[in-house]
Amino acid sequence: MAITVAVIGAGSIGFTRRLMGDIVSVPELQDTKFMFHDVSESNLAMIAQLAERDLKANSLPATVTRSLDRKRALEGADYVFNVSRIGGLQAFGTDIDIPLKYGVDQCVGDTLCAGGIMYGQRGIPPMLDFCADIEAVANSDVLFMNYANPMAMLTWVANKYTNVNTLGLCHGVQGGHGLLVRIIQDHINEGVAEDHPDYRRLTKNDVNIVAAGINHQTWYIKVMFEGDDWTPRLLQLFEKDKQMQENEKVRVDMMRRFGYFSTESNGHLSEYLPWYRKRSDEIVDWISLNSWIDGETGGYLRICTEHRNWFETDFPRWMQQQPSLFDAKHRSEEHGSWIIEARETGRIYRGHFNVVNNGCITNLPADAIVEVPGYVDRLGINIPLVGDLPLGCAAVCNVSIQVQRLAVAAAVDGDLTLLRQAFMMDPLVGAVCNPAEIWQMADEMLVAQADWLPQYRDEVAAAEQRLTDEPHLGNRQTEGAARQKIKSIEELRS
Repeated sequence: MAITVAVIGAGSIGFTRRLMGDIVSVPELQDTKFMFHDVSESNLAMIAQLAERDLKANSLPATVTRSLDRKRALEGADYVFNVSRIGGLQAFGTDIDIPLKYGVDQCVGDTLCAGGIMYGQRGIPPMLDFCADIEAVANSDVLFMNYANPMAMLTWVANKYTNVNTLGLCHGVQGGHGLLVRIIQDHINEGVAEDHPDYRRLTKNDVNIVAAGINHQTWYIKVMFEGDDWTPRLLQLFEKDKQMQENEKVRVDMMRRFGYFSTESNGHLSEYLPWYRKRSDEIVDWISLNSWIDGETGGYLRICTEHRNWFETDFPRWMQQQPSLFDAKHRSEEHGSWIIEARETGRIYRGHFNVVNNGCITNLPADAIVEVPGYVDRLGINIPLVGDLPLGCAAVCNVSIQVQRLAVAAAVDGDLTLLRQAFMMDPLVGAVCNPAEIWQMADEMLVAQADWLPQYRDEVAAAEQRLTDEPHLGNRQTEGAARQKIKSIEELRS
């Protein structure tokens, strides 16, 4: 009997098609019933057309049904994915632009800092609605897999306030794993040409990793190669690697000072900490503009905007292009399809997942969402004991967990006091702004995003009045230390 996979936010440009392709690459899952839901009829229609074309070209029995009615899309689902972006690019823009006026310069702004906190305020009420619908119409043993950010906050609220079995997924660990493989490969082949018979090419199977922490602040606490833990040697290798020195300055510096390598990219990591983005004239010392993820101001917003513009303009061309090939060779490392395969076939899958801690990391709060190694089989998700994180790494994570705790409680109850406190406790916001600036920034973001914040309905008018009556404090930075312009369609095509 075919399984049913529902996707909330299926109008996502790249993720939905990749997820579908990954799933149907498994022989036992080629008759999967896909249910796509989105609030945008046009985005949903475009993705569904591309998906249907791809399935037909691959001669697969899988089907795609799309619906603007979320409950209909979730009915009878065995697996549900959330890839939604509440507020879309419009709200995302305010996550980046308003904090800039107060000197808070973010690269991504979707996990912590001012932008991530507000993204959570927009996403948490819908997350509770998603779970209510899943409980009402999905299968009783449904697994809800959340890919949307802020990962920890959304996964936290689903597990705390609902009975839906919810797992958070991210690809950060896999990305860093690949980087570690390259670093070790370069070292063991030093002085040997790539075309020489003695050159050794490594894969991820050759370098075993254990990572633990919280989403986007997870640490490689063990990096095993040929029976040895290379963790103590990594800093030396990073410091002589030109690419790491140019593009990963924050990650290298954090390893220098805390002893462990972070899973998260340079730009992302820099905005979760109080040290690297607090002075506009120093930000460029810690980032690179070779890629947006290396630290560009509002880099992810720019990329998302460019891709959406490109997609909407070039959709007819995409339909004329060669369909995607769905087979094992083209399967991605995204956890979702591998988890489904393991649960449905019994094949064991090992990955890193976002789950309720429950004592897995013994020096982080039990109720927090942690990112830890786990195994999946027919019995479900199995999480082993990690034990204590290195003390410094745990301290970094604990600060962010308390911000998450405040933000989750604020979003659930529409509590402006807790929201302000979340802003104040955030490492970068607190490093840049004084209390009066923080409170006014919260007011300004609340008013700008009022359409997506129904829980704060009673607070908006008062916030508007304060913004009218009080001196304006947000007059520091308007463009950002490293902002780049959005490329035109013509530039993207060239």
